[in-house]
Amino acid sequence: MCSTHRPTLKATLDNLRQPMPLREKLRLIARNFSLRFSKRQACCGHTGQPGC
Repeated sequence: MCSTHRPTLKATLDNLRQPMPLREKLRLIARNFSLRFSKRQACCGHTGQPGC
């Protein structure tokens, strides 16, 4: 799990640079942002994935 603090810009950009298809990245970003929003947390719980 992620810590309670918000991820840094560098960590976010590193997650977005992962080698995977654009469609998969966009799906993960949408899912992880919706989890963060619905749980009202700084992290979705999927450390290292785009959008977390």
